Amino acid sequence: MKKLGFPVVPNSTEPRADIIQAVSLGSPEKLIAFCKGIQAAAPVDSYVDPEPWDMPGYDSQVIMAAGAFVQGSSIELSADGPMKPPYAVYFQGGLTWEHAKLGVLMSLQKLVERDLVKLP
Repeated sequence: MKKLGFPVVPNSTEPRADIIQAVSLGSPEKLIAFCKGIQAAAPVDSYVDPEPWDMPGYDSQVIMAAGAFVQGSSIELSADGPMKPPYAVYFQGGLTWEHAKLGVLMSLQKLVERDLVKLP
């Protein structure tokens, strides 16, 4: 995502303290597309189409994507973010490294399909 110009935290040279990767996508359309890609790569409920909604306790709508075997498990593949600038998505988990990579690739595919990102 950094190679495509998106700010990421932590970046590839920083030490990690947990499993969360934040990516500032810069627009609501990109945030929604990214989450739709994560959902499409989920082992459970991959057919579900996540949409932003008014979640209690938040000052803006939130979009959440997850299709985990254990409801609410953040160690499994998931992504979520508030629908406000900088439109950051918080991506985490994956059953394996390959599964996390598939999630990112599916998210990039959704961004490309919607003409929101141009691949080099």
